[in-house]
Amino acid sequence: MLSTTRSSASRVSAHHLQCLTRSLTTDSTTSHNVLTPPLHISKPETSKSRQSQLYPRPRPAVPRQRQALPTLPATFGRNQVLPVPDSTRALLEDIVGSFEAPIRYAFAYGSGVFEQAGYEKQKDKEDRPMLDFIFAVTHSDHWHSINMQQHPSHYPLHARVLGSSFVAKTQELSPGLWFNTFVPVKGVNIKYGVTTIDTLCADLLNWRTLYLAGRMHKPLRIIKDDARVRLTQQVNLTSALRTALLMLPGSFTQRELFSAIAGISYSGDPRMVLPAENRGKVENMVSRQEDQFRELYWRLAQGLPGVRWAAGSKNVEQDTSPHARAAHLKKLPEELLKHVHQRAEGRGPPREADESAYWLRIAGDKELPSILDSEITKIVRYPATVQSLKGIVSAGVAKSARYSVAKVSKWWKGTSFSSSS
Repeated sequence: MLSTTRSSASRVSAHHLQCLTRSLTTDSTTSHNVLTPPLHISKPETSKSRQSQLYPRPRPAVPRQRQALPTLPATFGRNQVLPVPDSTRALLEDIVGSFEAPIRYAFAYGSGVFEQAGYEKQKDKEDRPMLDFIFAVTHSDHWHSINMQQHPSHYPLHARVLGSSFVAKTQELSPGLWFNTFVPVKGVNIKYGVTTIDTLCADLLNWRTLYLAGRMHKPLRIIKDDARVRLTQQVNLTSALRTALLMLPGSFTQRELFSAIAGISYSGDPRMVLPAENRGKVENMVSRQEDQFRELYWRLAQGLPGVRWAAGSKNVEQDTSPHARAAHLKKLPEELLKHVHQRAEGRGPPREADESAYWLRIAGDKELPSILDSEITKIVRYPATVQSLKGIVSAGVAKSARYSVAKVSKWWKGTSFSSSS
């Protein structure tokens, strides 16, 4: 009986093996004729395959190397590098180098760096104009934390008590700066504003507040450079040039061009109404910094269509046809264009009807210069007012009063100079 059972089992096993062999060696079209399906041979699951199905694939132990960011050509933006006397350059670099907190981009500006009419540089330290700086950093809270440890006297008492988080939050309010003023460094008084690299580049591109972008329309000395800022600053300078061209006639002098550019950031600034800024500041600046303005804008103008400005000439001509002006108008910064579109609503066919006719209609409007001026004023007014009020918080009452007195004194001296000349 036992031998009979073993013989039957052997025949069944042989039959299954024969069927399996046929199924593996014949076409799929004939496999369905096999009465007994082939045995399913499954491979043992490994922990690796089970993990790939149940869990996300783990990150590799060695991180992938990121591609290096493209570098700008060595000559790109060379118009932004304005020369200053060696003694001034050494002082500016020494001041910025004294800060332990990491600064990605830094520049100095104002009458303490470039001469202005009515604000002559004095040999007496007490009469020297304050040096103005802007520092662009990556993380504001981290930067102020380090700087507050190194230079606690730069901050008012309430800022030191509330800490770097309070300073960073206050800085974020439009237009995105925190100023420390009347700070003695290396034998001179300085004022420095701190912003983030993102805030700076956004304003340079879009003119959301024109607070930083407007300051950078005018001559400045770069102390620490950054490729991203240099690129966006070139866009900012070109935008200022296009805006000024749209506000000027067919022929004008380079001084008139520079005055139009320098005046962009002062439109709507509440300090120009109060005795806190010399109302002749633009003319005083351009009259002594004409060479620096030309260095900033002459090469850029050569690349704009319809602009004729010879190398040795101080006279500029431009094509004022609607087509030429429309080419400039389309490339204005986002915030200014948004304001222009709002003014154009209801004054003709909508943009969707015929976009080409829409741009030509706006560009050919004789009121375009006044429209641009009034809309720039609207952009500047709010952030400039907020920053003036923030000055009381960032400087404290005592320093704010001292700064206001100094501004009024400069205004009086500048007014006296303008009347005497």
